[in-house]
Amino acid sequence: MPGAAAPSFSGAPRGTSGRYYRGRAGTWPCSRLLPAPQSPGRPRPAAARAPGKNWTGLVIQVSLRKMPCYCISALQKLQISPLKNHHYRSTSRSDLSGESDTDESLKKSSKKRKKKKKKHHHYKTKKKAKGDSSSSESDLDTKHIKDKAAANLDDKTSNLTSNRFVWLDDVRAFTEETFRIDKKSDPANWAYKSLYRGDIARYKRRGESCLGIDAKKQCIAWDSPTSEKKQLQKRPERYFSKSNVKTLNTDGIPVCNRSSPSDPAAFIPVSHVETSDPSDTTEVNPLGIYDPSTTEWLQGKGHKGEEHEPVNTQQEFQEPGINVNPILMAKVEEHNKKVRENPRDIQAWMNFVSFQDELMRGPSPYASMGEQEVRRKSLKLILEKKLAILERAIESNPSNVDLKLARLNVCTEFWESPAVIKEWQKLIFIHPNNPELWKKYLLFCQSQFSTFSVSKINSLYGKCLTTLAAVQDGSMVSHPPLPGTEEAMLAIFIQQCHFLRQAGHSEKAVSLFQALIDFTFFKPDSVKDLPTKGQVEFFEPFWDSGEPRIGEKGARGWRAWMHQQEKGGWVAVDNPDDDDDEEVDEDEEIKDKTLPKWHIWMDIEYSRESRHWLPWRPDKTKNQAEDDCEDPERQVLFDDLGPSLIQLSNPDIQRQLLYSFLQFLGVPCINKLFPPNLYIAMDENDIFDSMLSDEKPLTCIDTSLSGFSNIGHMDTMQRRRHHIGHRKDGEEFIQNVFQALSPLFSGKEKSNLSICWLQYEISKVVQCIQTKKKKKLKAQGRKSKKLAKNLLKAPDNRNNLALWKLYAYLEWLLGNTDDARKVFDTALCTAGTGGLKSPQLCSLSLLYAQLEVELLQSLEGAVTSRAVHILTKLGESGPYVPYSGQVLSVSVLKARKTYEHALQDCLNKAPVSDQDRTSNSNQLVNLVGCFTVFQYLTVGIDAAELVCVQALEKLEAPHPQKGENAAETSSIQHSPTALEAVTLLRANLLRFHMKISVYPLNPLREALTEALKRFPSNQALWRAYIQSQRKSHSASKARRFFDGVTRSTDSLEPWLFAIQAEKMRKKLIENVQRADVGEIYSTIPETGLTNRIISLFEHAIQSESGTHCPLLWRMYLNFLVSVGKKERSKGLFYKAIQNCPWAKVLYMDAVEYFPEQLQETLDLMTEKELRVRVPMEELDLLLEV
Repeated sequence: MPGAAAPSFSGAPRGTSGRYYRGRAGTWPCSRLLPAPQSPGRPRPAAARAPGKNWTGLVIQVSLRKMPCYCISALQKLQISPLKNHHYRSTSRSDLSGESDTDESLKKSSKKRKKKKKKHHHYKTKKKAKGDSSSSESDLDTKHIKDKAAANLDDKTSNLTSNRFVWLDDVRAFTEETFRIDKKSDPANWAYKSLYRGDIARYKRRGESCLGIDAKKQCIAWDSPTSEKKQLQKRPERYFSKSNVKTLNTDGIPVCNRSSPSDPAAFIPVSHVETSDPSDTTEVNPLGIYDPSTTEWLQGKGHKGEEHEPVNTQQEFQEPGINVNPILMAKVEEHNKKVRENPRDIQAWMNFVSFQDELMRGPSPYASMGEQEVRRKSLKLILEKKLAILERAIESNPSNVDLKLARLNVCTEFWESPAVIKEWQKLIFIHPNNPELWKKYLLFCQSQFSTFSVSKINSLYGKCLTTLAAVQDGSMVSHPPLPGTEEAMLAIFIQQCHFLRQAGHSEKAVSLFQALIDFTFFKPDSVKDLPTKGQVEFFEPFWDSGEPRIGEKGARGWRAWMHQQEKGGWVAVDNPDDDDDEEVDEDEEIKDKTLPKWHIWMDIEYSRESRHWLPWRPDKTKNQAEDDCEDPERQVLFDDLGPSLIQLSNPDIQRQLLYSFLQFLGVPCINKLFPPNLYIAMDENDIFDSMLSDEKPLTCIDTSLSGFSNIGHMDTMQRRRHHIGHRKDGEEFIQNVFQALSPLFSGKEKSNLSICWLQYEISKVVQCIQTKKKKKLKAQGRKSKKLAKNLLKAPDNRNNLALWKLYAYLEWLLGNTDDARKVFDTALCTAGTGGLKSPQLCSLSLLYAQLEVELLQSLEGAVTSRAVHILTKLGESGPYVPYSGQVLSVSVLKARKTYEHALQDCLNKAPVSDQDRTSNSNQLVNLVGCFTVFQYLTVGIDAAELVCVQALEKLEAPHPQKGENAAETSSIQHSPTALEAVTLLRANLLRFHMKISVYPLNPLREALTEALKRFPSNQALWRAYIQSQRKSHSASKARRFFDGVTRSTDSLEPWLFAIQAEKMRKKLIENVQRADVGEIYSTIPETGLTNRIISLFEHAIQSESGTHCPLLWRMYLNFLVSVGKKERSKGLFYKAIQNCPWAKVLYMDAVEYFPEQLQETLDLMTEKELRVRVPMEELDLLLEV
């Protein structure tokens, strides 16, 4: 076997140890080791003592008769010869005789064993004779070798010991000459059918030729065949196995020739990947026995030359989870070329960074822990590669902020928090005038649990606003202000106020709004030209003077106080306050001492939260001083809010501040929060409440800002609000705010404030209806009607149709249908003859008609209903006449034509300014609403649908005009408000029609899905969608739709409503399974939906908008507790406060879910400086009294 590797052995030979020899051809088994002399005083090597070691260098005997034929053939090539070297040492005669004695004893023992069996006696006799002859022959050969070697021994033979081994180090001979032939037989070969497996080298023959005859054809593989046997015995793999998932994730082979698409002779090259799998069969190779070349010949294809050899289209990568193929590699080269040729192209660098995500495959839903660990390692490689690309980009563009921000986002993934904070501080120091950078920096610091504290983050907000104010007014000469700085400053200010509210410091948040409103709307003329820092210095004496502020009785503002100070100060007037009966003693806060301690603590905490959200001020009429305050945290010092004061010169931004304050107090307003503030401040579980919209889908007015808990309301997920609105002092505070701000405006803005005030009263009535509190509803109805009448008595509001509409709607909600109709008719009679050209008149008529339609039980006789009369009179553009019981058909036809022409004119109308655009948008929505209801009542649902579809197509389609200003001259197609409103009108009409008649669900579902793809953050549309899905038994379409929307948008609403839809489905299934069964349900729990909901939560909290949303964490925590996973929910609580450490509601939920950890939770709140209104020491004292 020339060139073959040394074989290995699976075990030692049976009977004796060390029966091997080593030569050029490998290591072979032998019968025994011969005795050999050893020089005196020289120790035997360790190899001779340790079994299993390498026995190279031993003088051994070789038994030719016990070896296979191929071993003998190999030995013939070794040129074995007698020991001719004079330096060899021979064995003594006594050792040889001892060896013969050993052989004799072996023969005797074997004879005894064979005699005991008493079988094959004749065979045993022949074997014995044959064994004796071979033994004598072996003795003669051994004696001959011994005599020739003894003649050449040196003087050392006299010092022989009884050792049986001779070492090459002692005889100093060559390896080729250290072999002896042992012709003695092995008795075991006769006793067993084959050679002992440990004596045979493992091998695998390839080829049929005899070993040693033809070296070219001979091939031996020394690999173990066990792995192939195991593969043959393996069961077929399922589709979710690791190899099959990897195959599914592999991109396909392109089959298009992009180089010459116009060449008629071009063909589609299909690469052939050779495989050794015999199961690959085709039509010409049904048994899979032909090689690829034969298969191609049978198919009529020519043999490929070397120049046409296929290229492996899928390169293997060392790290699984990273997909690398020629297509991606071509993209990599393309990106490299772009950034190399144009290193100033920021978008090219950002695309290159985002392209790295394509190399990372998403985790398999069936991935094991090992695969996930490999993916994490691969993800780290991708992050490091992104970091390297961004650093190269920053070297080429050192002043670009987006690249630096992207680098920080990557560093956040695998850097420690202190290191990332230092990098943020460096970046802020270099770019102090970038407000977007400040927003991200504040959010990062706010969400770091290890370094978080309320005072630290609040001072950081102050530093941010002070720096941006200095940039805005020109005090910081080194950095000019960027566009949009003023609006961004207000967004950061509102974010600070919500941060303080969520941390429990509601007094500081209210004081911040009070100070900035005084600082903005009541600023003296003498300080307007000063920089912001100088104006703040003048404002501090006013704040510390003890004068009433915005929302307090007798508040006159900073300007009036400055003028009076110049004249000599105010004259103190005592106004006795008779509100002592509202005060509640501390002893009365504990209603039931038998409740658990944690329950009592939560009751007192909620009570004080609702009563003490206003900052405490010493009452001079009661001779109070600052030391009389029992809770020092209720006092707000100027140092807490001075750095956050900013200048707002834009009137629109000033109004935005005002409406944000009203929203903060719980007053519904038209304006919404800034997007950066939206999900961070969302913490209230009321975005799914749709009780009134389900009962009356046409007329439900979405007036509240869903998802945000009002000031003074901090409830857990399991206990909802105890009271509606605010307590007496809170309601007086809101009333004083409206009274103080109304004189600042006139005309439309003043009427808007009145509308907000009346909407707030209506929202409280709606809450009473939803909670079914009849006594509270009557009292609240009287207050609201009184306010509405007082507002309409004002000279500026007597002809305000919006206020008349809200007053009539209030009467309708209170159940006074006849009074509401009188109010509507009065308003329409006094509105004049504006007709369809008046947006307010259209809005009033639309609400009136919708309320009347909701009273209908069916569409029979709807043509002559009061609603048709209202809409017909609106289309006639004449004076309104109250309904008399009939509607003429001619009037209906004329009104339809009028509506059609008016709708086309409105869609084609070109706005001149933004104000006109907003007015046209409102007019279009009201006109489409009126025409839709008119067609629904006179023709049917299909005609009403057609009106909405035409309007939506016109709004979405590009304008046919040509020119550079085509987008500007188009009517309202770029106004998302009009699109959303028309879509909501269409959806509500379909829902109402399905309520009173039989109608398929598909039109409503398609309308809502198309609208939600365009407006994924519209909560009203989502509420309508999940309500419609409750009627469907199949959830697959909805799940696919939710999955598609969540992948295409960054909004959080799709995640929230997807979770809510699954929870509603789970509740429905549980109710069905529990029906008439009782507690037996616990034996067949439903787990599929539970795991799906948990999976949705996990994906949602990993999104950028959901990571820092307190509402999402609260929902997740509440769900885990509801399904009984308490230990897992504890871990989730700590994970939640890692991402939202400022949200006090999370800690309150933890107290309710884990009452045994009350003290630990309170200590954690105290450590992070969250507001704790009832310390445990005070609670112990109250319990003892």
